[in-house]
Amino acid sequence: MKRDPIYGMMAEFDSATALVEAARATHHAGYQKIDAYSPFPIEGLADEIGFHRNAVPLVVLIGGIVGGLTGYLMQYWMAAVSYPLNIGGKPPHSWPAFIVITFEMTILFGGISAVLGMLALNGLPMPYHPVFNVPRFALATKDRFFLIIFSSDKKYDPADTRKFLEGLDPRSISEVPS
Repeated sequence: MKRDPIYGMMAEFDSATALVEAARATHHAGYQKIDAYSPFPIEGLADEIGFHRNAVPLVVLIGGIVGGLTGYLMQYWMAAVSYPLNIGGKPPHSWPAFIVITFEMTILFGGISAVLGMLALNGLPMPYHPVFNVPRFALATKDRFFLIIFSSDKKYDPADTRKFLEGLDPRSISEVPS
């Protein structure tokens, strides 16, 4: 009989404090690929699971630069190359007149790239995730807190990881099939 590959091992906790302490212990034990799920944001949990990088600001910066350049070059092309008019003796490339549209395009492209970058980097929309295979995970939206150690972690061993999670005093431990 073919057995499904394991996505990871998940532990369920009763409180946010217990989850943060378990995440701290898990990270200090050397597990690198871990994640936590809770019904509300928990201050400091991201630091305890070792989540420090965030690429959204870089995506927004690149989007803003592209937007600013697009706005400026669009106006330059229209005013100086495609349809140059001599109005009041001003030169066709009158950059002070281009500032407002350049600024607005920077904000527009930065905002759009923030939304799209956040969705892409979070992997959203995600209609299916392996943790949905655990029946008790439905309580994550109510009053339970979950910590998962992914099977792709270098230190992951099914028996040792289960023993480690049992030492954290969780309410339950479940294998998460892929």
